[in-house]
Amino acid sequence: MANGTSVTEFILLGFPELHGLNGTFFTIFLLMYLLSLTGHSMIIIVVLKEPMLHTPMYFFLVNFSMAEICSTTAEVPKMLDNVLSGKTTICFACCMAQGFVVFTMGAVEFITLTIMSFDRYVAICKPLLYSAIMTSELCLYLALLAWVGGFVIIISQSAVVWSYPYCGRNVIDHFFCDVGPVLKLACADTTLMELIGLLYGATIMWGSFGFSLISYTCIIATVIGISSATGRSKAFFTCTSHLTVVIIFYLADMFMYLRPSTQGDTRANKVVSLVRTSFIPMLNPFIYTIRNKDFKEAAWKILRRMFISRD
Repeated sequence: MANGTSVTEFILLGFPELHGLNGTFFTIFLLMYLLSLTGHSMIIIVVLKEPMLHTPMYFFLVNFSMAEICSTTAEVPKMLDNVLSGKTTICFACCMAQGFVVFTMGAVEFITLTIMSFDRYVAICKPLLYSAIMTSELCLYLALLAWVGGFVIIISQSAVVWSYPYCGRNVIDHFFCDVGPVLKLACADTTLMELIGLLYGATIMWGSFGFSLISYTCIIATVIGISSATGRSKAFFTCTSHLTVVIIFYLADMFMYLRPSTQGDTRANKVVSLVRTSFIPMLNPFIYTIRNKDFKEAAWKILRRMFISRD
């Protein structure tokens, strides 16, 4: 089937509705991307440099931030370049690589969020066993599971998408190479691939979400059982940031991908995908750090060291 491929590049339609607002669009989303990049990079740097943050929770947060940086960098710079230059083409191999990176990082993020839910469950529900359960070796294995698992889950589907013949239309009605708009251009019956993709998506998303939901059900039950109001507040506070990210993250992705890939309102998909690509990654670092006393103390400590060393 690969020998039948005659399309050498695709055209990313993007947002033709902008009508002269390209400059404003470019400025807003460049700022969002830079804030996201800065926020996630700050998390990685502060956690790596500050020994007091060398805990399982922050270790998994670093992995999540790395996946977010990879995902947004695979999408946003190309989108901004298209908006600024007006050149909306992307080579065939680049398109397939972009889709592969985006969906692989998405799978890594799902698995990592599930692992973080498990970490919070052990911390709240099994506090006396936390150190014995969440060992450095287990944390490393779980992180490897997220990265290797994300790669393995997506590579087989991507290989099938790459192998389809694309022999006519080459206009992708999206701002990146999303699987649904790409499959619409294939000169072959993609029904089976769409069904497999839907089953994969449902398994990963609902499985991950279900595990997180079970973890937080147990956490809430444990927190309610704490007699001290201060203890309840402190216990729940340690989970609110992650729970907020989980809800936002899953709602956006379930809206986009828990239906056949080529179905649905394209404009709605693009808007939700834009929020998922730009706004949510910008928001996540603030959710995790803005009310986190330990992280803020560690960040200020590193800044003080930098200024003292300069003096």
